[in-house]
Amino acid sequence: MANYLDGFVLPVPRIHLDKYKRVAEKVAEIWKEYGAIAYQEFVGEDLNLEGTRSFKEVVDLKEDEVIVFGWVLFPSKAIREQANKLVPEDPRMADLVGPLTNSERLIFDAKRMLYGGFQPLVS
Repeated sequence: MANYLDGFVLPVPRIHLDKYKRVAEKVAEIWKEYGAIAYQEFVGEDLNLEGTRSFKEVVDLKEDEVIVFGWVLFPSKAIREQANKLVPEDPRMADLVGPLTNSERLIFDAKRMLYGGFQPLVS
């Protein structure tokens, strides 16, 4: 079976980036417990290429936000599908992610997040 990758892009307010990072580090460990072989997130730095649409445009990036790009690598699509069922049910996730999207303590707006699952093409 070939690897399978989930990718995501989201805007995070600069003032919440440190808190988001602490939560993401814990979330990464949970995903790995459920079968992910790698989990990484990156903060956008060079986001413009002439002649292309940028992540900034697609998520309608605000002046006080940064782009976070991340991916989770699985050994197979089957393991990814199993993890996608189990991780949201893990009680640690409710404690970690619930407050991130709670309107009173919004760290990022999940409605502006881009997400998708990808099969290998070139490696």
